[in-house]
Amino acid sequence: MQKIESIDALEAHYGKPKERTLRKEITYINEHYRAFIEKSPFMILATYGEKGLDCSPRGDPAGFVRVVNQDCIQIPDRLGNNRLDSLHNIINNPKVGLIFLVPNVGETIRVSGTAEILVDQALCESFAMQGKAASAVISIQVEKAFYQCQKAIVRSGLWQSENHIERSELPTVGEMAKVFADMHNVEFSVEEFDKEYPKQIKKTMY
Repeated sequence: MQKIESIDALEAHYGKPKERTLRKEITYINEHYRAFIEKSPFMILATYGEKGLDCSPRGDPAGFVRVVNQDCIQIPDRLGNNRLDSLHNIINNPKVGLIFLVPNVGETIRVSGTAEILVDQALCESFAMQGKAASAVISIQVEKAFYQCQKAIVRSGLWQSENHIERSELPTVGEMAKVFADMHNVEFSVEEFDKEYPKQIKKTMY
């Protein structure tokens, strides 16, 4: 089976990028990208460190990512499972990548830069939700930003209601968790877990 193993082979296979796709990349957050980021309630944070690659979903009401200025954005880190995969990675390798999505919008905004983890009390409290301060704030010095065309979203039909499925078509959270409980020979009740799961989510949201 043929495979590509060099940059020259890769570029020969795909051809040169269109000039307009290169022009849209800038080194800061302009007014249009800022408007998009401030309307986004959901983003993906990609990091890489000693434990390998990680992609972490982040979400809150639109505006939860703060555009401090054209060179800096800040993301609140909320109460979670304390795996801290992304934060471990940032300490070991501060380079990060982000993708911002807005419901019912095809385009996405991609940002990359250098991150640091801030725990200043006043800053964390400025990101409070339901009276609870952020656990930390991920502050990112922007190095690259550009918009991605809507082809992927259109092809996926992500926002089309006819493509939405019933949750019952997939394994429950309890069923997925039981696989790992069985691997570690831990007693586990799928029914009890699924019953308590919505309450636990609500209780630990912030």
